[in-house]
Amino acid sequence: MLSGKALFKFVPKKLKNGVECKAMKWEDNVRKVVPYAAGEQPNKPNMIKLNTNECPYPPAPGVEKLAAQMDCEALRLYPDPDTTLLVNALAGYYKVKPEQVFVGVGSDDVLAMAFLTFFNSGQPILFPNVTYSFYDVWAELYRIPYQTCPLDEEWHIRPEDYRQPNGGVIFPNPNAPTGVSESLETVEEIVRANQDVVVIVDEAYVDFGGVSALPLLEKYENLLVVQTFSKSRAMAGMRIGFCIGSEKLIRYLNDVKFSFNSYTMNYPAQLLGVEAIRDDVYFKSVTAKIAETRERVKEELRQLGFRFPDSKANFIFASHDKVPAEKIFKALREADIYVRYWNKPRISNFLRITIGTEEQMDCLIAFLKRFMANS
Repeated sequence: MLSGKALFKFVPKKLKNGVECKAMKWEDNVRKVVPYAAGEQPNKPNMIKLNTNECPYPPAPGVEKLAAQMDCEALRLYPDPDTTLLVNALAGYYKVKPEQVFVGVGSDDVLAMAFLTFFNSGQPILFPNVTYSFYDVWAELYRIPYQTCPLDEEWHIRPEDYRQPNGGVIFPNPNAPTGVSESLETVEEIVRANQDVVVIVDEAYVDFGGVSALPLLEKYENLLVVQTFSKSRAMAGMRIGFCIGSEKLIRYLNDVKFSFNSYTMNYPAQLLGVEAIRDDVYFKSVTAKIAETRERVKEELRQLGFRFPDSKANFIFASHDKVPAEKIFKALREADIYVRYWNKPRISNFLRITIGTEEQMDCLIAFLKRFMANS
């Protein structure tokens, strides 16, 4: 029998030429990725924060009331791993079976789980070249090959680009950061051409004027539609996302979820999410108000010389022909008005401006009028 000392004796490895090999560093086995860069989260008094597409209005009144009455005794228990109350509420609202609904901690959690579950063929997945910048991060994280498809001159998807062999398709509708919405016919053309893979339509901004792909679920079992409470339901801080698809797709997602973490959504989020769904009048009034403000701001930006695609989201993707976007971005930031800017190909002269309250947008326009007059 070997002694303990002998068991742990280090025997150096030899290379083919007989040269002793150094022990591998632990860092050589670390999974290295370039992380997603979220919008800046400043915390200053009297700032105007228009850079992360949050809702400028509070959640439904019932959410605030229920939060104040929350039974904290329940927090010592694990939450329902099946998120039954929230799943049933979503199924009732969207008129689908509960077995067709999957809930996650924000739509990012849902999308990441979908990447892990469905994009495993070894073929490259397809998504637009100007789009939500988390897609390539997840692809790199999970070692999924991918290929981007260029948007056309008007920032629209070209369906013909998605008629090539692939391991899956994902795109936002309306798109981010452009705000452009594709027709249901265009979405169906892409889904119909890719029935041998899973097609994910990311509808984070659909409630502000886009067209949902949910009606197509009756025809295509490979379609997954993802939405969120973060934008239109004013609950970004609660982290509630969900997707709707065929029972088979949802079953596969749940299998992966329960192999990863059974208790993903906390107890307060489940209860408050249900309450948010109940007040449909408030929900629709908020989205209508934001859309109305968006259209008013579009006209005022046009008068200042800005151009932009026709956004159907809660933001405007704007560029000025004479004043560089980065210069405007820095000037706004110095005035504690925060918008989003990317120094990336094709979009480096654009700013993404979240639609805030009427008063916030008035301040933005007033600043831009002064700035442009002196530029």
